[in-house]
Amino acid sequence: MLVRLTRAYLRPYSKSIALIVLLQLVQTLATLYLPTLNADIIDGGVVKGDTGYILRYGGWMLGVTLVQVVCAVGAVYYGARTSMALGRDLRAAVFDRVQSFSAREVGQFGAPSLITRTTNDVQQVQMLVLMAFTLMVSAPIMCVGGIVMALNQDVPLSALLLVIVPILGIIVSLIIWRMRPVFRGVQERIDTVNRVLREQITGIRVIRAFVRDTHERGRFRSANTELMDVSLKAGRLMSLMFPSVMLVVNLSSIAVLWFGGHRIDGGHMEIGALTAFLSYLMQILMAVMMATFMFMMVPRAEVCAERVQEVLGTDSSVVPPAVPVTQLRRSGHLELTGVEFRYPGAEEPVLKDVSLVARPGEITAVIGSTGSGKSTLLGLVPRLFDATGGTVLVDGVDVRELDPVLMSETVGLVPQKPYLFSGTVASNLRYGKPDATDEELWQALETAQARDFVEGMELGLAAPIAQGGTNVSGGQRQRLAIARALVRRPEIYLFDDSFSALDYATDARLRAALAQETGDATVVIVAQRVSTIRDADRIVVLDEGRVVGTGTHPELMATNETYREIVLSQLTEEEAA
Repeated sequence: MLVRLTRAYLRPYSKSIALIVLLQLVQTLATLYLPTLNADIIDGGVVKGDTGYILRYGGWMLGVTLVQVVCAVGAVYYGARTSMALGRDLRAAVFDRVQSFSAREVGQFGAPSLITRTTNDVQQVQMLVLMAFTLMVSAPIMCVGGIVMALNQDVPLSALLLVIVPILGIIVSLIIWRMRPVFRGVQERIDTVNRVLREQITGIRVIRAFVRDTHERGRFRSANTELMDVSLKAGRLMSLMFPSVMLVVNLSSIAVLWFGGHRIDGGHMEIGALTAFLSYLMQILMAVMMATFMFMMVPRAEVCAERVQEVLGTDSSVVPPAVPVTQLRRSGHLELTGVEFRYPGAEEPVLKDVSLVARPGEITAVIGSTGSGKSTLLGLVPRLFDATGGTVLVDGVDVRELDPVLMSETVGLVPQKPYLFSGTVASNLRYGKPDATDEELWQALETAQARDFVEGMELGLAAPIAQGGTNVSGGQRQRLAIARALVRRPEIYLFDDSFSALDYATDARLRAALAQETGDATVVIVAQRVSTIRDADRIVVLDEGRVVGTGTHPELMATNETYREIVLSQLTEEEAA
């Protein structure tokens, strides 16, 4: 998975990679040549006392060193550029894929996991590629070249390599085999820490209100300790790597000096050759150590690559049409026929055989108990989900055939949890209509009963809004979200329990203003509060995902027991009449 992912995203940088390999080849060959020059200086200059020989070969040695340094710097520079570009492209690809996901896929992965995959997981792959360009490319060249040059110095002494290298390989392989599942656990624990921390930051007001600080500290401590424990386990395995490698390196050096000393004593080898052989042995073992350092990163990067590829390989259940419809009659007629929605693997569908009609100039309300599928029903219209059965029609056209831009212009959704983006009041209101004038913004704010508090802000439309709208109250946030939908003036308005944070007086004024502003549009309101929907032209009652009643408030009070129970749980008989 790691190789396939990196190969796919490194393909545009093939020229840079070729240059990196060339630079690494030159600098490695220069590094391999230096011990031979050193041996020549010792045997031909130092031993014989020839100063001119020493200066001549010393100058040549300095020139080779300069080439080595220049090539090494160039290889690191281009390697860093290419690996950073890979990280950028991977993050962009993950972000683009997540943006195409429906709410179902986002819920499947979870926001904390998607954040980790886009940041930490991509970074691990990026760092592995950087190490590969700076270390791994030169390691095999160094290892093979070192063996050849060592054989050139003394063949019998090179027999030690047949023992040293396999021992080192076995030790490294055993440790890496143990590390891979541990690193998967590390990434999963990072997901957990992200999730807990995100919940606590988002729900800080609830935590303080219920004095649950101690409990939440315990939750975070538990998640943090689990991450520490599994990281320590990975660290203990990693700590075995270098001592094991250094043990083999030092024992090898002793063996070379021991056997090499006997060969020099027997006249079979020169002192310079032993010095060069020892240098080549160190280069071979350093190459193995560089490869070891790489292999330490491979298990974690492989796990991360699998997690990134899992996102990239997941197709959205909401697929753009191959030949989209780009024009409608623009009347706003909405019809759901035999709609069913089922989550993958669920025993029962959330919605079952739901049919309803919402016409222009009318208010259609949907009410039901918690979990009856009201929000899911509204989400099918703008394709936050796609129905797994039946059809959703806008002006007689299946929403799955509509161009996404046309869908956005036709349908305005105010979600159950209104979200405001960091910026200003104006930038949030213009989110769906960037060219909206200030007059249009004030008009939308007035209809949404938000003009007063926006005018009360020091900068008015330019007043800053924090991420998520945390610097305004829940009711203000809802009214700004309603105003944002009104600015676009769509043909169909979907209000998903969008008045729940408003007091009854503001709710009444807002609905009266909306009736004038959206008189020619189709309005669908999901609400828990009976007073919000009792005057609707049509009320649809949902119970466990099924439509159990349709009609006006008086009709349903007389004929529908489910609706009657909901109403009487909020109002008295006299108030409900």
